[in-house]
Amino acid sequence: MLDTVNRRPDTVFLAVSGYFLLCVLLRLAVSNSLEIDEAEQAYLSQFLQLGYGPQPPFYNWLQYGLGQLLGTSLATMTILKNGLLFLCCLFYGLAARLVLADRRLSATAMLGVLTLPPVFLLAQRDLSHTVAALFAVSLFLYGFLRTLTRPSLLSYLLTGAAVGIGVISKYNFVLVPVAAIIAVLPERDLRARIFDWRTPAAVVVACLIVLPHGYWVLQNLDSASSGTLNEMKEREVEGRLLQAAHGVLALGSAIIGGSIVTLFLFGLVFRAKIRLIWQAESQWTRIVGRMILLCLFAVLLIILGVAATHVREKWLVLFLVLLPLYLCLKIEAAKIDLSGHLGRFFLLVGIIAVGALTVVSARVIVRPWYGDYSRLNIPYGAFVEAVAQSEGKQPALVLTGDKQLAGNIRTQLRDALVAIPHLSNVPAADMSKRPLLVVWRDGEAQAQPVPELLKGALKAFNVPETGMSPRSLALPYLYGRDSQRYGFSYIWIGEQGTVAGQ
Repeated sequence: MLDTVNRRPDTVFLAVSGYFLLCVLLRLAVSNSLEIDEAEQAYLSQFLQLGYGPQPPFYNWLQYGLGQLLGTSLATMTILKNGLLFLCCLFYGLAARLVLADRRLSATAMLGVLTLPPVFLLAQRDLSHTVAALFAVSLFLYGFLRTLTRPSLLSYLLTGAAVGIGVISKYNFVLVPVAAIIAVLPERDLRARIFDWRTPAAVVVACLIVLPHGYWVLQNLDSASSGTLNEMKEREVEGRLLQAAHGVLALGSAIIGGSIVTLFLFGLVFRAKIRLIWQAESQWTRIVGRMILLCLFAVLLIILGVAATHVREKWLVLFLVLLPLYLCLKIEAAKIDLSGHLGRFFLLVGIIAVGALTVVSARVIVRPWYGDYSRLNIPYGAFVEAVAQSEGKQPALVLTGDKQLAGNIRTQLRDALVAIPHLSNVPAADMSKRPLLVVWRDGEAQAQPVPELLKGALKAFNVPETGMSPRSLALPYLYGRDSQRYGFSYIWIGEQGTVAGQ
């Protein structure tokens, strides 16, 4: 196998597609319950809107479209995520071919994407918008490098489309094209590509893609600007200088955490030539190197500007994803004999990627052995099935108080509308639909009082408080012991408004 990879580097594309297919199959096999991001996407996929809150809407739009076409399910959500990750690797490999003469190095660069922790680990646990942004970065990289090497109107338009998609995927994506433009300016023979007559056409395409969500942002600045910036501020009570110190340390730690696996694997495979690689330089190493440094420097300025003290690796992956290409460009500039190197790199990446995938999948089965249960062990599917069997039909409307429960029920009841009362940024539900299932969870094996949020919503639609007598249903955890159960509380309101209780 390794000899085949060395002789035919294009087989790496097939191997990468096989890896993401394995990701889909294992995710569907281990549990039909959802993680946090998955549940949120399942819930929001009921609505098509210009904006949904602090995250841009591109991933939500894709999920909505796929849900309308095939139905909202764990399968469609898993296929979307891993499909985007595969396209990220595909366009990354195609971009690498534009600036690397040796196909083995372009294959190595593509494999390098799988060495980034947010790709081989975090994405297989629970990521969504970052996955879309990674795809956008690779698409932009392909369009931008094609514009620099083989300029055409199509390449400019593709680059503009990638910028537009990136901006509505993750707001920090905007640093990538800005850094790319600045990185090219010192190169006299390429500078003209930036000031080309086709550049305005690319800008127009990008603006047209961003325009609908941009209009929403202007109307909802508070909602769009919250989230990540608030999450970055963990030490607001400290002095400004101490906040800056914590922010710089957090950035350094995130850079190391996000790049250490990539640097280690490249260093291990090319350990005899590290000094030569470090000293090598070419026009493309300068451009890509500047892009990485400019992006990280911009992040540093943002951290200091907003007094941020917390930085997560997944926030930097849009910039660190350029690292494998940069290292491969340095290797080619060093004119190193590549005999056998791709095969060894392929083996190491395979061990890490498949190993991490196995651990992520097995944790759902193994953790219950020690009495430790995760969200994937909660029996949402069994609960929905038990209620439907008990009542002899499925509800037309489900009312609940949190996205985790709402998203899980949504994937089990594709024809029902799932609503959360008073949740902003989503349309109000038609509360006249019946049968109505009102459900909440507490983890206890006995009925819990109706939460005030749900009680207020029921009162608003003339459901008497005396009729709000919840039923309880305690079910075994997925892969759990029979003695350990998870409790749900619910109220069933039939077509005529009758309330089913104990």
